[in-house]
Amino acid sequence: MATISPLITAQELLELDASKIILVDARAGANTFENYQKEHLKGARFVDLNRDLAHIKENPANGGRHPLPSPEEFSKTLSALGISPSNHVIVYDDKNGSNFAARFWWMMRAIGHEKIQVLNGGYQAAIQAGFATNSGNETFETTTYPSQEWKLLLADIEEVEKARKNDQNIVIDVRDKNRYDGLTEPLDLIAGHIPGAVNVPLTENLDENGLFKSADKLAAKYKAILGDKKPENTIVHCGSGVTACHTLLAIDYAGLPIPKLYPGSWSEWSRNDREMALKENQ
Repeated sequence: MATISPLITAQELLELDASKIILVDARAGANTFENYQKEHLKGARFVDLNRDLAHIKENPANGGRHPLPSPEEFSKTLSALGISPSNHVIVYDDKNGSNFAARFWWMMRAIGHEKIQVLNGGYQAAIQAGFATNSGNETFETTTYPSQEWKLLLADIEEVEKARKNDQNIVIDVRDKNRYDGLTEPLDLIAGHIPGAVNVPLTENLDENGLFKSADKLAAKYKAILGDKKPENTIVHCGSGVTACHTLLAIDYAGLPIPKLYPGSWSEWSRNDREMALKENQ
C-alpha cells in the first residue's frame, strides 16, 4: 500500500469522491457527541477520545490519563466504525493543530494502516471551504478489522527514566512553555517537567493561521533539534500521550522517521514518585 501524506487540505478533501473515503470526527471536550449530532461534516463517523482512543484506568499513575487501548480493542473500534484495512480514512477535529485527530492518526499508523490522513485546519477549514454538513447519526455497515499489534515505537516510564540521563537519547516535551516551566498546570496534580526533557511546544509546528508549516520548514526544524539521534532514541511526550501525536505527525510530514511515543507522559510520571523539575528548581 502506497504511503500518502499524513495531511490533507480542505480543498483536496472537497475534490475527493465521498464514496471512496471514510470521514472520522474526532472532536473532543465537553458535550462532544451532542455537538457531533447537532452538526458534523457530512458522512463523518464519530469516535470518542476517552472511550475509543484510550483505555482509562481508575488510577492515572498506571499509564497516565489516556493510556492506549490494546490493539485488539482498537481493532474492535475500527470494526464498529465500518473501517477496513484498505479504506482511505480522513480524520478531523476542531482544535487548533488537530490534537485529537493526530492521536487517531497515530493509532491507525501504529497498526499498519497507511491510508490515513488528518484534515489540516480541521472542521473550521472544511466549513470555510464549503464542505457539506449533516446532523444526527450517519448510517453505515460495520466490518471486521483484523486484530493487529502496535508497529510504531513506544516507550514506557522505565525507558524514559534511562533515556533522560543518556546523551545518546533525547526526550521531547511538547506542552506549552508555562506548563513545562511549572508555572501552571491545568490538568495534572503537579506542575513541572521530566528532568532532562527539552521543551518543543507543539504550537511551533503551526503557522499564523493555525495550519501545519510546510514540510520543508518542519524538516529543517526537527533536523536541527534531533541532530543525529536515532528514532528509537527519541521519545516524545506531553501531558497524557494525546497531543504528543501532533508532533509525531509533524515529524512524519517532514519526511523524518516517527520517534517513540511515551503514552503515560507527565500525567503518569508526576504520579510515580519520580524526580521532577519543579518551579522552585528552575
